[in-house]
Amino acid sequence: MLKIIQYTGDVFEIENILQSRKENVSKKVNEDVQAILEDIQCNKDEALMKYANQFDGYVIEKQEDLFVTQDEIEEAMNEIDDDYLRILQRTKKQITDFHQNQVDKSWSMYKDNGVMLGQIVRPIARVGLYIPGGTALYPSTVLMNAIPAKLAGVKELVAFTPVKANGKVDPKLIGAAKVCGVDTIVKVGGVHGVGALAYGTKWLKKVDKIVGPGNLYVATAKKQCYGVVDIDMIAGPSEVLIIADENANPKYVAADLMSQAEHDVLASSILITTSKELANEVNKEIIRQMAYLNRKDIIEQSLNNYGGIILVDNLLTAYQVSNELAPEHLEILIDQPMEALPYIENAGSIFLGQHSPEPLGDYMSGTNHVLPTGGTAKFYSALGVYDFVKYSSYSYYPKPVLETFKEDVIAFANSEGLDGHANSIAVRFEEDEL
Repeated sequence: MLKIIQYTGDVFEIENILQSRKENVSKKVNEDVQAILEDIQCNKDEALMKYANQFDGYVIEKQEDLFVTQDEIEEAMNEIDDDYLRILQRTKKQITDFHQNQVDKSWSMYKDNGVMLGQIVRPIARVGLYIPGGTALYPSTVLMNAIPAKLAGVKELVAFTPVKANGKVDPKLIGAAKVCGVDTIVKVGGVHGVGALAYGTKWLKKVDKIVGPGNLYVATAKKQCYGVVDIDMIAGPSEVLIIADENANPKYVAADLMSQAEHDVLASSILITTSKELANEVNKEIIRQMAYLNRKDIIEQSLNNYGGIILVDNLLTAYQVSNELAPEHLEILIDQPMEALPYIENAGSIFLGQHSPEPLGDYMSGTNHVLPTGGTAKFYSALGVYDFVKYSSYSYYPKPVLETFKEDVIAFANSEGLDGHANSIAVRFEEDEL
């Protein structure tokens, strides 16, 4: 059961529930990651082979061992049944339909005096997409990362994933990569995989950006490599916050809270409601439904440690609390959910109404499921096409127009003590003064 808290106006009592779940990256983790990255920088492929064998049991003897071959792709596609392939294609269309609206265009502005200003939008040339190995299997994440990248025009998308000793990549992952246009799949992951693609080796060309989820070590490696390459974000444990009124269906609310809780014992599931009756009914439904779910042990631990029901006096207060918590996923289960949108300032992805549950967004609504966590929705956004482009501004000024700015620019530069800047302007008019 979820603990029920009466909101007293102090959001810190709620934040304390969430703060305690944040994994502190220990000094040892940072040191271990740094040592591996430095080894990759210095010893390149030799170090890469060593760590692939040490951590994954996969023996790399030559460059070709690193890559999924065309034969392996064809074999995987033959193993995938037609219905699963149909689901992948349908998901691709949904994600594409949403994200194509994010495609930005270059623009130019011409003034009557001959000045030209503009901005050029260009795709990042080469991007690495991390696909978790181990017990995790997320073809949906491949689609969520790869499709926006391809819509942005990324020239080369390199997926990389750890493999076991047999060197096999799961057919479902290969199928997802094939459907959304991944160019290359590399059979290496972990910190060493991140380092190899961040710094480059003889066998693996460096990328310009690394995206995709991973464990604590992978996340730490991405963080340490930031600046050498760009990264998407540092994501933490998943979370859902549900705002519900007295008319919400407790069966739906309970199911949605548990769907998030089953991710991880560190996942957070919180309900904010104006109805104590609903709160009690939700707890009853959690007990009933949890009994037949496979991951009930994980769900129970997650809900006990990082879940809760917050009672508020009105919906405006619910929105204020939600904005302070800035959840990764926000469900709004009220009679007129669209009316809530103007009040929501901080949320990764918003799900409106009783028939738009968060799991729909995980797979097939079209919105992206790579989202900011831990309150970072206050300043981060969902992954999108805009994450895979860069912008270059340009300007053209004719000499007569520059002359009208000359004295002001020179004065501004001198005020900052940068007479070299001032001189750069002045020398262009020295001949005119002779």
